[in-house]
Amino acid sequence: MEDGKLGVAIHGVGQVARAHAASWINNPHAEIVSISSRRIESAQKLVDELGLECAIRDNYDEVLADARVDIVNVSGPNHVHAEQGIAAAKAGKHLLMEKPMVLSMQENHSLRAAVDRAGIKSVVSFVLRWNPLFENLKSLLAGGAIGKLFYAEVDYWHGIAPDWYGGWEWAHTKATGGSTMLLGGCHAADALRWLTGDEVVEVTAYSNNKKGHFEYDANLVAVLKFRSGAIGKTSTLFDADMPYSFNIDLAGTEGTLRDNRVWSKKLFPGQTGWTTMSTILPDSGDVHHHPFDAEINHLVDCIRENRESHCSIADAYHTHEMCLAIDRSIEQGGKPVKLPLE
Repeated sequence: MEDGKLGVAIHGVGQVARAHAASWINNPHAEIVSISSRRIESAQKLVDELGLECAIRDNYDEVLADARVDIVNVSGPNHVHAEQGIAAAKAGKHLLMEKPMVLSMQENHSLRAAVDRAGIKSVVSFVLRWNPLFENLKSLLAGGAIGKLFYAEVDYWHGIAPDWYGGWEWAHTKATGGSTMLLGGCHAADALRWLTGDEVVEVTAYSNNKKGHFEYDANLVAVLKFRSGAIGKTSTLFDADMPYSFNIDLAGTEGTLRDNRVWSKKLFPGQTGWTTMSTILPDSGDVHHHPFDAEINHLVDCIRENRESHCSIADAYHTHEMCLAIDRSIEQGGKPVKLPLE
């Protein structure tokens, strides 16, 4: 844009888009220039809520043709993410993409290739990478607080039901929601990759669908083997009858991290019990609890400084590959599936 700010187009105006919009407004180097949706009335409503003066559209091609748009914030239903991301890349627009960015390995390959060819900057919204607990855990691991990591476990337990979830219409079907891993469990999968700095090379998974709300199995557990030789586990429970819980367990040769609890004689030689870190936890599914300000500031900095994000589409490709491998193992009755997928 002429004033030096990056022009932002938000496409898709659900609950997450509202949280994104608030963070874009907070960034001094960006300005929302377009809000669009399948229904123009929905786009108008968000513009009115935020008190913005910007273009209001129901045509995605018009968004991509707008020269003022530097960044497209893709935040519609899951099944349109890949197609819209590829189109934005071809138009030379930088990308903030809500997860999951794809629903298949074919889309995963195509989106990564399109972004690579375009040379644009991208961030996929695995927003917990900027959660303060995650930052503390990364620091402790990097400093060798628990020695060599040999076991990692992250669980996403979030009871989702049709009577309250705003995206239920599209989220509960396989065609538009994808799967339990893609809809929500991908946060746990990404946390495992991000915290361990390691890649999964084999998965074995099982699932069930006790309440029958979803077209796909709502609950799953997967056993994981990492490239380093570490082992692990992840589970996602959409039928869970409990408050939201994001469990993290990291066991090393010289200590253990359990959520915000630390056992490390290296750090605390006189330790007689768990030492608790006072910090912000990933303990809510409410999008307004998520650190979108930090995520969006990071993307803006990457664009302005011409550097790649640690949470780019190229990196998120591997998180989605892991999710799809877990889904494949479930489809095959728990048969082990090796990564990378063909």
